[in-house]
Amino acid sequence: MTFTLKVKLFATLKDLAGSSELTLQLAEDTTIETVRERLIHQIPALKTALASAIPAVNHEYVFEGHPVQAGDEIAFFPPVSGGSDIINWPEIALLAEHPIDLNELTAKVVTPATGAIALFSGYVRGETKTQHGVEATTRLEYEAYAPMAVAKMQQVIAEIRQQWPLVQGIAVVQRIGHLEVGQPTVLIACGAGHRDQGCFEAARYGIDRLKEIVPIWKKEIHPDGAAWVEGKYQPKPQDTLKN
Repeated sequence: MTFTLKVKLFATLKDLAGSSELTLQLAEDTTIETVRERLIHQIPALKTALASAIPAVNHEYVFEGHPVQAGDEIAFFPPVSGGSDIINWPEIALLAEHPIDLNELTAKVVTPATGAIALFSGYVRGETKTQHGVEATTRLEYEAYAPMAVAKMQQVIAEIRQQWPLVQGIAVVQRIGHLEVGQPTVLIACGAGHRDQGCFEAARYGIDRLKEIVPIWKKEIHPDGAAWVEGKYQPKPQDTLKN
């Protein structure tokens, strides 16, 4: 037998989930640990915050092994305000319709605690060497499935945070529309207190992951024609937000 349970989220958890309430389908003989695990399964971005979150059942604190039943009111929240070591590092997930100002964007993810920024930026290449010689590109046109693209950029940021917890500010920015030769097409910026705290690895992961899961396509315009460039990566179950 199963039952439906609504879980209330507050403060940081609410922001990470994008909702103050989530619905779970649970089996009988469920404990509060199972609820926590199911929330992480449904929204992986909650993993770090839920590790230290406080559970309550029917308006009372509960602890490991506490049973959960149909009709219970469940809530998870961070330690009550009054002092916190949590830092909300700046994050940017953006589809840009106008030229990217690299200095302006990186400045938005730098904080007083930042001592290093690893930056990757792609550019429109006017010439490409092929086995048949040099192929000229006049310009590129980028198209995106906008709502999903931004959500997947935010997922990339969340994945970076899970793997490199010392990384501070993060920017994932992609141009869309018409781009001329020499213009930047994409920006991944990862800040840290020091260069050996994962910012290089995080930036590399960010661009590779963007190319896999963010729905963005480019059309190459050549002097003698145009063609869409399609990748080969097929999404896997672990690429979804609810893996």
